[in-house]
Amino acid sequence: MNLRALRYLVTLADLRHFSKAADACFVSQPTLSTQLKKLEVELGVQLIERSPRNIMLTPVGEEIAGRAQQVLNEIEQIRVVARRSHKPEEGVLRLALFPTLAPYFLPHVMPRLRSRFPALRLQLAEEKTEDILRDLRRGHLDAALLALPVPQEGLEVELLFREPFVVALPGQHELARRKELTLADLAGTELLLLEEGHCLREHALEVCALAGAHERVDFHATSMETLRQMVAANVGITLMPLLAVKPPIAETENLVVRPFAGEAPSRAIAMVWRSSSALGPFLHEIARTLKQLPKALLKP
Repeated sequence: MNLRALRYLVTLADLRHFSKAADACFVSQPTLSTQLKKLEVELGVQLIERSPRNIMLTPVGEEIAGRAQQVLNEIEQIRVVARRSHKPEEGVLRLALFPTLAPYFLPHVMPRLRSRFPALRLQLAEEKTEDILRDLRRGHLDAALLALPVPQEGLEVELLFREPFVVALPGQHELARRKELTLADLAGTELLLLEEGHCLREHALEVCALAGAHERVDFHATSMETLRQMVAANVGITLMPLLAVKPPIAETENLVVRPFAGEAPSRAIAMVWRSSSALGPFLHEIARTLKQLPKALLKP
């Protein structure tokens, strides 16, 4: 076996298309197909079910592709060790965040990161949690900022902070007259939520269950900004994480924000990376820097 053939197999398992896999590996389709056939001959098993319209891996092919991904991850870690063993803070860090955190958190921490690690080059990605976890496990990312809980097998998880939720209401809503709200105030109300796949939706549903509220089933937003504008348009009310309504985020006309009295519902934000990562000690340093938020930032 050679690493090139294993990479071809992993890519095909991901894309399920010979032409797309060949393009992703920067080779011709006949080259990729020939190398995979040689791999099958060497192993003495069929890895791929080939048909004109459908590409499937056999059960043994799926298992081997999974193990091949682990091998390729370890090879990448060898390269990482070689590149960064002396000065990881002068290398490239591939960091991903989910969409309801990235635009609201990064403005507060980027100046501190640049000051603490001036030679570090950050490659930032914004993806949904499921996609981030997949890319992290495949070695395409070095670390991620995620909302807990996440599957922790094979991962290092360091809690950064807890972010309270607030209630966003149209200015003329009856609850907008109050300075603070309780979960009981939301009983029987309909909340606008994000579509499936956003972790914020799951957190909001948990709050709905506690408060006796429910989601508005005829509307699901694709982004936080859509939610914001729908509230301002008097379509309904919603829950928002506190950083999404803090400066430098501009105020929205006809939208008011009310905190919860007492201990507010919140979400836990953590930094996550592979337990096997060669960057472990350096990532702990990054996490410590990300924790250094102004105390007032997380107070409504």
